[in-house]
Amino acid sequence: MAAERLSMRTIKEVLRLKWEKKFSNKQVAQSCNIARSTVREYVERAQRAGLSWPLASDLDDGRLEALLFSSTPVESSEKWVLPDMEYIHKELTRKSVTLRLLWLEYRQANPDGYQYSQFCFHYHQWRDKLDVCLRQTHRAGEKVFVDYAGQTIPVNDPQTGETRDAYLFLATLGASNYTFAWASFSQDLPSWIDVNVRALSFFGGVPEIIVPDNLKTGVTKPCYYEPDINPTYHKLACHYGTVIIPARAFKPKDKAKVESAVLVAERWIMAAFRNHTFFSIEELNRAIGEKLQELNSRRFQKMEGSRRSLYETIDRPALKPLPSAPYQYAECKKARVSIDYHIEIEGHYYSVPYQLVKEQVEVWLTTATVEVLFKNRRVASHARSYIKGAHTTMTEHMPKAHQKYLEWTPSRILDWAGKNGPNTRSLAACIMENRRHPQQGFRSCLGIIRLVKRYSSERVEAACGRALLLKAYSYKSVESILKTNLDQQELTESSTSEKPIIHYNIRGREYYQQQEAAHA
Repeated sequence: MAAERLSMRTIKEVLRLKWEKKFSNKQVAQSCNIARSTVREYVERAQRAGLSWPLASDLDDGRLEALLFSSTPVESSEKWVLPDMEYIHKELTRKSVTLRLLWLEYRQANPDGYQYSQFCFHYHQWRDKLDVCLRQTHRAGEKVFVDYAGQTIPVNDPQTGETRDAYLFLATLGASNYTFAWASFSQDLPSWIDVNVRALSFFGGVPEIIVPDNLKTGVTKPCYYEPDINPTYHKLACHYGTVIIPARAFKPKDKAKVESAVLVAERWIMAAFRNHTFFSIEELNRAIGEKLQELNSRRFQKMEGSRRSLYETIDRPALKPLPSAPYQYAECKKARVSIDYHIEIEGHYYSVPYQLVKEQVEVWLTTATVEVLFKNRRVASHARSYIKGAHTTMTEHMPKAHQKYLEWTPSRILDWAGKNGPNTRSLAACIMENRRHPQQGFRSCLGIIRLVKRYSSERVEAACGRALLLKAYSYKSVESILKTNLDQQELTESSTSEKPIIHYNIRGREYYQQQEAAHA
């Protein structure tokens, strides 16, 4: 049923409120006291007539009525040329390009063409007919969307027969929809960093923004307004000179690109593998690479070109260059400095400056290094060790008293003892061999050497010889021999048959030689 014929004044008010004030049909109907269906019909009539707001100054009521209610097309509307919608859509992905700029260029080529409002109207109508993944407008080189697919791909181990699920990671550039995919057995932090590095390498450049979902490995604490980015993921962003802006929780439109890419991947990659058995993750990724070639080269159904052609012409020139070296995975951990100025990382102990005792530090771990930061300032760096229970200690981290003590090494102790005589050197070696750690025998050896100040060098050498025969490997034994003048007496059979001192925690020469090498 046709709407009632309105006065030209009311019609103009309807168009003004709709196009200039951007009112809804309901608001226009309430303002003009007419039905919403009437508003909709007159707006559609005006659009078919090619009208836009403001109306032309020479358009009187009679001419307006003829345009709105004429049963035949108006001659003047036939000469209005529609803009190239695909060209407009591609150009909008370039930085700083707007619809108004494109309209001005259109009017320069077509002085009698559409007004700005109709130009926008026709473009939005055309855009709304595109697929969801193509409909959104993203700036070239601005964003890459990353996420895991919901489905997994089984991989069979040919030796054990075990089946493991592989997770499919996807990354999609916003402007061109150029897509990367990679499978891995885990979604843990090392795997997440690895697939992000692979994606950036695949794209051959760095976008301004990486948009992940609120994945736990990438986002430590999901928050609608200020999500907390995982420190390792943040460091990757700093290395590549980009930023991480996670999609907001419960806002699927924030990640529509990658959601669409997931859907496409599940249909064109995962579904294609439904009857194929993979026996290794390498074989799976090779097959994924072949499917990616097909996916990115497939022509769009509703516009010219393909993902690859758009990538080459739009996204790739706008991406920032990759750094000279890819990001090396570094895991961040928190550690508390113990009273011995060491921190424990995976069973190994690393020194930090003694002034940081009881402080909490940040530790960055790579496969080769351990870097310690306090208040975002590096305070220590060590080569990574995987020896459980061992210590990696730097002298400059110790208090002065400890540094002075550690100036003594097993070889230095033996050399100093050897200056007094072979018996003294041999006893010093036995003392260190009979301790759980060679350093535990340093004090005894130093005490024996200092006995030379109270007794002569000859007497101490003789006392050490007697202690060796008795297997009495201690400072107190040598001191007792000297105090009782036993060093000046010959050994009798009863003396040598005395029960020797037995130590059950003997490590041997090899142990303290290894310790000395580690200390060096």
